[in-house]
Amino acid sequence: MSDFTLSRNSFGRLVLITNDGQQHEGVVAVRAFPIAAPDEGVSLVSTDGHELAWIARLSELPDNEQTLVQDELAQREFVPEVKQLVAVSAFATPSQWRVNTDRGATEFTLRGEEDIRRIGQGELLITDSHGMNYRIPDLFTLDAHSRRLLDRFL
Repeated sequence: MSDFTLSRNSFGRLVLITNDGQQHEGVVAVRAFPIAAPDEGVSLVSTDGHELAWIARLSELPDNEQTLVQDELAQREFVPEVKQLVAVSAFATPSQWRVNTDRGATEFTLRGEEDIRRIGQGELLITDSHGMNYRIPDLFTLDAHSRRLLDRFL
């Protein structure tokens, strides 16, 4: 049982009502560990950045509130998943990468090899020159051409 209830107001903003009756509009959901434990440790934060509530596990929320939080997180987070490396301009950095993602084809600039981080068994996080993150959930499932291109940077 949580110490709050969640709903959306007529403007579509998330509203948190605490058990003592305080109402907070425009609440934002923020994951503590978005990659390592995406369904654990979610903070509900006020418009001025103060934590109002802590959710240890999303699964502990009632279904309707869980959906509200997940929808809010999806709006806030955008990490395309790389499905294929099409081309790399050079094997020295900075280099221009053309990739296909779950959100479509795109190009980005990789500043250095340090911008490719291993975050799990076969999982990579690539940060482009603008700070945008791209995720490869399992590099071993990529096609041979993509793996060859990627191997030059790992």
